[in-house]
Amino acid sequence: MFIETKTMPRRKTVKDKIYEIVVIGSGNVATHYAHAFSNDYARVVQVFSRNLESAKVLAYQFNASYTNSLSLLKTNADIYIISVSDDALFDIALDIKLKDKICFHTSGTVPIDVLKPISKNYGVIYAPQTFIKHIAVDYSTLPFCIEASNTDTLDFLMNMAQQVSPTVYSISGEQRRYIHLAAVFANNFGNCINAMAQNIMETHDLPFSILHPLIAETAKKTTQGENLWKLQTGPAKRGDLKTLEKHRYLLANNAEYLKVYDMLTSIIAKNKDFNE
Repeated sequence: MFIETKTMPRRKTVKDKIYEIVVIGSGNVATHYAHAFSNDYARVVQVFSRNLESAKVLAYQFNASYTNSLSLLKTNADIYIISVSDDALFDIALDIKLKDKICFHTSGTVPIDVLKPISKNYGVIYAPQTFIKHIAVDYSTLPFCIEASNTDTLDFLMNMAQQVSPTVYSISGEQRRYIHLAAVFANNFGNCINAMAQNIMETHDLPFSILHPLIAETAKKTTQGENLWKLQTGPAKRGDLKTLEKHRYLLANNAEYLKVYDMLTSIIAKNKDFNE
């Protein structure tokens, strides 16, 4: 199954009204989605969070109301962005009813139908990106991956996302799960590996900044459309056994790092056919 890509010219969703958005959640993703989708034709009017202070902080950025009680949730808004933990999604879905209002969650793994009890017009807008509240993101570069319960809702969410970024995909739930899995490898595991490299450097009184150009160049190469196995370099790719053994000796007192080193070395070696 192929991912359907739509990159139509940006256009106003409506000309005669401003959509009201309620944000359910106040964490990293909720904060960035609130900013991404708040613009000239859509505004955040309320923030809900179990943590009242966190809801207050986010709501103040939009001059919106806030609450930590679902009984006080506005039910007459147009769009509901539900950006909470995966476990909390299932609880939220049982506690609110929005009839035909547009609602979507932002998870990479939770099935779309978790929102079925809330409204007939539900969906997912998932962006494979790492979000931290205080770190700015250029939303126009985000790829938005979208599912919806029906055609009208899909069109609405696609159009809504196209106001933010020209890169919007209509995908299936299975595709979204694999995108999320790949994103964990690329981002979470990649950051973990770099954190391990940082630890090796700093443990031996070396500035991690020595590796910054290398990390930047590696990241740059991953975006140039090449088969990444063909870009693989290093002793594992070359079959440089002497260097591999020297590295293993240096890691002899760190069993976890040595295990990771051996595992990745083995994977690289097994993919030599792709490296030529």
